[in-house]
Amino acid sequence: MKTSFTNKGFWLMITAVFISASAYAFPKGDEEIADTINFTAYYGKVITSQNGRTLPFATVEAMGSNIATVTNIDGEFTIKIAMDSDVSDLKVSYIGFSNKTIPLIQFKASRLLTIRLEPNSVQLKEITIRPQDALELIIDVLGNVRDNYSTDPMMMRGFYRETIQRGRNYVSISEAIIDIFKGAYSNDFQIDQVKLFKGRKSADVEKMDTVLFKLQGGPKTALLLDVVKNPYILLSSEYYDIYNFHLSDVISIDDKLHYVVTFNQKSYVDDPYYKGKLYIDMDKLAITEVEFELNTENKEEAARLFIQRKPIGMTIIPEKAVYRAKYTIEEDHWYFSYARAEVKFKVNWKKKLFNTTYSTMSEIAITDRTFEGIEKFAARDRFKSNDVMNDKVFIFFDQNFWGRYNVIEPDQSIESAINRLNRKYLKRNS
Repeated sequence: MKTSFTNKGFWLMITAVFISASAYAFPKGDEEIADTINFTAYYGKVITSQNGRTLPFATVEAMGSNIATVTNIDGEFTIKIAMDSDVSDLKVSYIGFSNKTIPLIQFKASRLLTIRLEPNSVQLKEITIRPQDALELIIDVLGNVRDNYSTDPMMMRGFYRETIQRGRNYVSISEAIIDIFKGAYSNDFQIDQVKLFKGRKSADVEKMDTVLFKLQGGPKTALLLDVVKNPYILLSSEYYDIYNFHLSDVISIDDKLHYVVTFNQKSYVDDPYYKGKLYIDMDKLAITEVEFELNTENKEEAARLFIQRKPIGMTIIPEKAVYRAKYTIEEDHWYFSYARAEVKFKVNWKKKLFNTTYSTMSEIAITDRTFEGIEKFAARDRFKSNDVMNDKVFIFFDQNFWGRYNVIEPDQSIESAINRLNRKYLKRNS
């Protein structure tokens, strides 16, 4: 049975891509933005206390401020705090672990402070209230959005990174500090807007079998992973006939008990939808994290969600598309804080024996937010849904390029790839 529900807007939240056979030229660089604020950088690595396993995507917050970042794949982070701020402690949190508060003074004894988190087990027998119907729980969550999320617009500053790999080799890396006009959760007409503030990219982009592969939408698309602000992605009432919802567990996040609701498309639905988990604060009934992935069993239909343009004779086979989003709490309200998308697929050519595997990753971390100076961006300054990040930023070699701005630390593979591509570019142009 093929569902009659249309996927209108559905593909937009995907890391949208297009492939075209064309040449590429680097844009000219712009002037470095002056950096006059003094800051101190604190370096850390987050691991488990039991076996030393690194904890990627852990949230690191400067207590008493809106400054935050996340750990990279290696569990490492850097957070930069102005010297004249009143911040004295960091808070580190991760799903299923107890929060840990670290005085900043502890970082002075080590270049890279190792932070060990303790597992936080939940005794289910202590939980006295559990909803019997997971769908009713979702409906209650959506009814509480005005109480749990901001009803006023705000300004955010964030860091965005996207990468493209062919096989195991990076062929494109771009990063940017971005400004965000974040619309109120109570107003469907206040659309989130993005403006690039400062960006860079790797200094070389390899030819990929004469095919140029780009990601479309960049940070604009990444913001759509805020599924509370954009419920049409997963949570609108139209999906109630698409998904089965189940209450599967109770865990601790940020020292608060959470329901874990799993969902998957119903067996009679043929079109590709999602399966995943929603983490819901038990007390306030607010979504605080979400993890989901696209059903790629129907390869042909799944491919149509990703590809806007491709050469004749090329076949696209999606292998996985995995997404996650996180929110942080302050004074009983939750704020969008992090999102990540990973997509992997194979490309087959009609007259070629071997296929090629491509992987993309894009992530956005909110590093600061404020309710002051609220203003929408001029149309000419906005990052648009059809813009390509790699065409918007410029080549830089300065290791201190980011200055005082908080970014997600590159993992070892990304850092080495940037250095390798930059060396190739310098050698080629020397």
